[in-house]
Amino acid sequence: MLEIIPKGILIGLCISVPVGPIGMLVIQRTLNRGRKYGVATGLGASMSDLFYTIITLFFLSFVISFIEAHRFVIELIGSLVVICFGYFIYKNNPSVQPKPNETVQHNVYRDFISSFVLTFSNPLILFILIALFARIGFIDSETSFFQTIIGIISILIGATIWWLTLTFIVSHFRSKIGMHQLKAINRITGGLIALIGCIGLVSSLI
Repeated sequence: MLEIIPKGILIGLCISVPVGPIGMLVIQRTLNRGRKYGVATGLGASMSDLFYTIITLFFLSFVISFIEAHRFVIELIGSLVVICFGYFIYKNNPSVQPKPNETVQHNVYRDFISSFVLTFSNPLILFILIALFARIGFIDSETSFFQTIIGIISILIGATIWWLTLTFIVSHFRSKIGMHQLKAINRITGGLIALIGCIGLVSSLI
């Protein structure tokens, strides 16, 4: 038990820290809307990762067979989703975003869900999880069901620690950034996310 908790936290950090589309999206939303929206975005991605973690631990052979059989379609659809999302961020006007003192709760839920969907559109995270499980020695044949559940919760804790840390750092500089800078950040973030999607699309077609 004392080993599985730090290992789970480490895995949660490993799948969250790399600054991919979700990391950039968390930064963009924190700057545009406030810290709670950035945290909601990060947690949405973490819940998607948690879903794939559960699949990896309990339904591994079936899911891998399905992904391998439909790999081209999965990569194609996932890349298109990322491209569309990047375009949406690129065209987004920060002037219509909620102010820091506004409480628009449905936007928090929307940010959570949109982040979940964006992360969920890339089931290839399963292979990253498998590699991490193997490298770190996360579970073995002697691991009990209760220990596995604790490990899954530990992964979520690790991811949450990162999103709280990232949004804290970004929100610290938020007051120093004006509307023009926010618009530029939107375009840079959206362009990079769309570029990642395009690279994935091209590699899928090749």
